[in-house]
Amino acid sequence: MAAIATSVVSRLSSPSVLATSRWATLYSRVVSPSFLPSLAIGIPGVSLNLPTLDDIWESVLRAVPKNKVSHSRKRHRQMAGKALKDVNNLCKCPGCGETKRTHRLCQRCLEDMKRIWREDYPTDKPTNTRRTLRTSQDGNGSRTLGNIQNADGDSKSKQYLTTHTVDDAHITDIFSLATTPRAVLSASGSSTLHVHDTTDPAFPLRQSLSDAHKLGCHHVCTSRNGKVAASAGFGGEVKLWSLDQDTGDWRSDGELAGSSAKPGEVWALALSEDGGYLATTTNDGRINVWDIRDEKNSKIQEYETGSAGSGSFGMSVDLSRDGKYTASGHQSGAVYIFNNDTGRILYSLTGLAKPVRAVAFSPGSTRLAAAGDAGIIALYDMKHGEHVGNLTGHSSWITSLDWSDTGEFLLTGSMDGKVKVWSIERSACVATHSETDKALWAVRWLPKTGKSEMFCTAGAHRSLSFYREATGG
Repeated sequence: MAAIATSVVSRLSSPSVLATSRWATLYSRVVSPSFLPSLAIGIPGVSLNLPTLDDIWESVLRAVPKNKVSHSRKRHRQMAGKALKDVNNLCKCPGCGETKRTHRLCQRCLEDMKRIWREDYPTDKPTNTRRTLRTSQDGNGSRTLGNIQNADGDSKSKQYLTTHTVDDAHITDIFSLATTPRAVLSASGSSTLHVHDTTDPAFPLRQSLSDAHKLGCHHVCTSRNGKVAASAGFGGEVKLWSLDQDTGDWRSDGELAGSSAKPGEVWALALSEDGGYLATTTNDGRINVWDIRDEKNSKIQEYETGSAGSGSFGMSVDLSRDGKYTASGHQSGAVYIFNNDTGRILYSLTGLAKPVRAVAFSPGSTRLAAAGDAGIIALYDMKHGEHVGNLTGHSSWITSLDWSDTGEFLLTGSMDGKVKVWSIERSACVATHSETDKALWAVRWLPKTGKSEMFCTAGAHRSLSFYREATGG
């Protein structure tokens, strides 16, 4: 019996039998009581920590990777709400009829204008320029300012000398200037208009028109031929003047019919080239055209820029030299072009959001310059009515502008006392002059009589300053 027990124990103790806890448990619970009833030997049970199905399933679940977000989906989430928006503000170009963005240049018209400019100036090539400001004095004490040179040292500027200054030309601020081939007329807050002779280098006072306007004069203009002049006073009256060909003096030629009905009925003035027509603006935005060749000085045209009586104040006006167009600038920043043949508005121009104090047609009537409180000069093409460029450089309100006889240069004056000469071809300032820190209310080119160009400025310093081009030699 003992031998049998020993044999069974040896078999049960082999590695193959003890491999699992199942056989070990069977031995301890079944075989031991049956085969060893009299033995008191305790054999410990063998247990192995094998993983259960629950443990295996949990590890399997943990081993499964999460869904990876693709780059495209991640990009979509990052750009949510940031995508390009549809362009809805489209309109038809009034020039060519193509679709363009509202308040933007028409690309087709712009390319046409560039092509035209290249044909007009085939030899024009851009140069590497740098701007240097020179201040010097000649033997007469005149000052020269404004010089632009290219990399080779060739001068690309317009240099001007202060040739003469008429101090205290008026007892109050000088608000307006008008030029003729032989004289310059000046108007101020006083009741007298002054005429200075420009053929004499000393620019002497030739004539004084006393009691022209009791409350002062804010605008004066002359015709291109220098035979007719018009002036507007703060009392609302508009007076006409004619040149006596025998004596060379100015005499009164009557008043504009109905202009003295109420102050503000007439503000800005502009005469046609031959002096036959006069354009005026009103405080309610209307532009009137008068036939002053008629003895009655009757009104022949009235343009509206808004509903009756509610238009924006007309601050400036001009007539083109060919007589086809009338332009007006308003306090709202709007600029309007009217066709004098049809009597209708031709263009409503944008680009200036502040009051427009000066508008002027180029000598060829192909461009319009407008400037004001925005401090920039906006240039418009008259063929398509498009805004073709800006001239920037003034740091204050621009109060006056004038084209040169050739249309190559533009003269501007501002509230900070600076006068600038601009090259239209290069769209750049070529000269800056500042003799005072007070406001310049008027700047005008003088008719070119010799090789050098000349211009005149006036303003709050109550003086007339004359400049000529430094031609060298």
